[in-house]
Amino acid sequence: QSGATGGQRWNPFESGTSVLLLGQTSRYQSYETDTVTYDGDVFPFQIGYLYNNTDFPTNPSIGSSQYIAYKKDFSDSQTGEWDFIELEASKYFNLNTSRFSRQEVVALNFWTGYSPSYEVVTAPDGQDIVQNKPPFLDGARLGGFYRMRGYPTNRFNDRSVIYTTAEYRYTMKWNPIANINWLRWLKLDWFQLVPFIEGGRVADDYGD
Repeated sequence: QSGATGGQRWNPFESGTSVLLLGQTSRYQSYETDTVTYDGDVFPFQIGYLYNNTDFPTNPSIGSSQYIAYKKDFSDSQTGEWDFIELEASKYFNLNTSRFSRQEVVALNFWTGYSPSYEVVTAPDGQDIVQNKPPFLDGARLGGFYRMRGYPTNRFNDRSVIYTTAEYRYTMKWNPIANINWLRWLKLDWFQLVPFIEGGRVADDYGD
């Protein structure tokens, strides 16, 4: 409504918000098969930079955002030491309003990543073994609520990944929730329809 943080011009020193991320996360998890149970705990460190140059981060109508990060796990986990580099960029175009809409926006997103530590070695028996790879919950993965939404969470996982999507965000003037008494606790101020198309691939190398 007012007080936009950015979106008019691209300049980290004059517009938008910059965030420097430096942190560590922990995940405790074990994996069971018919014959063995092994440890899947990970404790990666991460450093990243986000430049959000949009007018309203929660629901942007103009502007862009860029994010780059490096993650590394030094722990002696089942997968060994691993690292992962990622880059994400988004762009938003305002199509103004119409008779039945409060807002119409085209949103574009691109995400890619690569694990330099990922390697495949051949055992004496001739079997290929993957070492120093991010677990399937991290790294180059697709599937789930945010990327490749038609597939189960983290369905695809490999050394590298490329993903892109385009959304048409149509915010209606009519709010079907507003007049339902037992749903007013949701405090849903607007209702949005979002047709979208997306594509992506994971691979054991980074190329075409």
